Amino acid sequence: MRESDQPDSGLPGDTPSAAESIPTPTVPSADAPVDGATAESTTPGTRSGRRASTATKPSPVAGAVGGVLSAIRRHPRAWIIAAASAGFVIVGAGTVALGATVGSSASAEGLPSASPSATTTKTPVPTKTAAPVRPVPANVTPASRMRTCSVAGLAQDSRLGNLEAQVVNAKTGEVLFDRNGSQPGPTASVLKTLTSAAALQVLGPDYRVSTTVVKGSAPGQIVLVGGGDVTLSRLPSGQESFYGGAPKIEDLANQAKQAMGGQPITSIVVDTSLFSGPVWQPSWDEQEERVVEGSTSYITALQVDGDRDNPTALESPRSTDPVGRAVQYFQQYLGTNVPVSEGTAPAGAQPIASVQSQPVTSLIDLAMKVSDNTIMEELARLVSIKTGAGNTFEAENAGVVAGLKPYGIDTAGIHIADGSGLSADNAVPPSYLTRLFIKVMNRENGLGVVYDGLPVSGQSGTLASSYGRFTGANSAARGAVHAKTGWIDNGYTLSGIVDSADGTPLTFAVFALGPVRDNAKQAIDTLVTGIYKCGDNLSNN
Repeated sequence: MRESDQPDSGLPGDTPSAAESIPTPTVPSADAPVDGATAESTTPGTRSGRRASTATKPSPVAGAVGGVLSAIRRHPRAWIIAAASAGFVIVGAGTVALGATVGSSASAEGLPSASPSATTTKTPVPTKTAAPVRPVPANVTPASRMRTCSVAGLAQDSRLGNLEAQVVNAKTGEVLFDRNGSQPGPTASVLKTLTSAAALQVLGPDYRVSTTVVKGSAPGQIVLVGGGDVTLSRLPSGQESFYGGAPKIEDLANQAKQAMGGQPITSIVVDTSLFSGPVWQPSWDEQEERVVEGSTSYITALQVDGDRDNPTALESPRSTDPVGRAVQYFQQYLGTNVPVSEGTAPAGAQPIASVQSQPVTSLIDLAMKVSDNTIMEELARLVSIKTGAGNTFEAENAGVVAGLKPYGIDTAGIHIADGSGLSADNAVPPSYLTRLFIKVMNRENGLGVVYDGLPVSGQSGTLASSYGRFTGANSAARGAVHAKTGWIDNGYTLSGIVDSADGTPLTFAVFALGPVRDNAKQAIDTLVTGIYKCGDNLSNN
């Protein structure tokens, strides 16, 4: 509505009724008569022009002004309130109009015309422009909780050398702590976790490694075929080697003699063609590992007791001819000194004798607990053969990585130089291990056997207190850390699962790399103990 069409306000006095219009006062020009004098209109077509042209009628302006003044004198307070309200409406209307004009994108041609017309034109109500919609992200990232427990000081311990580490909440997958966690680095024996996972996937948990004897191409000839089982024992029945429950080469010889039915054995052919390439990984320190430490044998498809000099010891010097040692005991149990030669079994030859290793699960359990290098080299080679990658050290990268693919974790940056982790050429990012250990913890795809084989802080395996692990102040985490240890010349490592003090399961990997010394192990234990105490409140700051 226009302001002149507003209904009566109800104020007392000579106010026009609802049927009457309140005249709009005209502003006189400088030379116009005042006090009701008529003036000649220059615009007779307008309402004001028609009023001015009627000289005999009293001035509507004077009448209106007089009536208003009279009303004001009778009811001054009410008119003051009305005037204030009208002023507020006028100011507000002006503000809206100004805002509409400024906010409008219409051109000058779209504005109402100011030309006079015979009738008063109702001014269009400006259309209010809708506020633009503010863009909102499609996926709003929820705010993460504020964590306040820091191990930053422990992580700066100089004994840790060049630190690569990551900690993950195993329930949520959230990374709680990271120091170069995506950087591939040498893992040392922590690599055995990857080899075990690949073996479970490719060979299967129930797979057993066979050593067989088949008939040769000549009368009385037999062929001893190595299947890669390094646990085959030379000890007689009733005696257990370091590898408990291992098959006996004595049993193999007895089966062969019985299968020959009394026919004399004229010669023995030894077939070790399953494994090829160098028997020693070029990056390994042979004097240290094979002789001094006695931790690793030459990698051949036929050997007994991991080629240890002492078949019952965890670590014992190994020979330079593991195949020759195995053949020696085979001949001894056969009771013959017939000629021996190297060769291959005839195609399609049927076994006349066979013994089998413990299942893969048992091999993994033992090798993880005591960090047995030779078993892990056997498994890595068998995985490579089964995947079609090859039967050499060089084939193990493609073979083991292929075995890891089904777990669905990105293998980018991983390089496998061997199955045991002895080589400094191995490379795995800590971030891969934290993801793999979530699956180990949840026992996915048979990985529970890996968890069961992990040393426990201060209690078992290579994390036992007898190894100097998790002692003193670090005994606070005793029994709470299930992890694989590792050590090579240029690094100490630890990776696994922490049952933290607040009950949150965490997976972690810590690599102390570079020119580090033996005391790096205690620095790692201290850092992991700090992680245990922080739990899910662990801060990355």
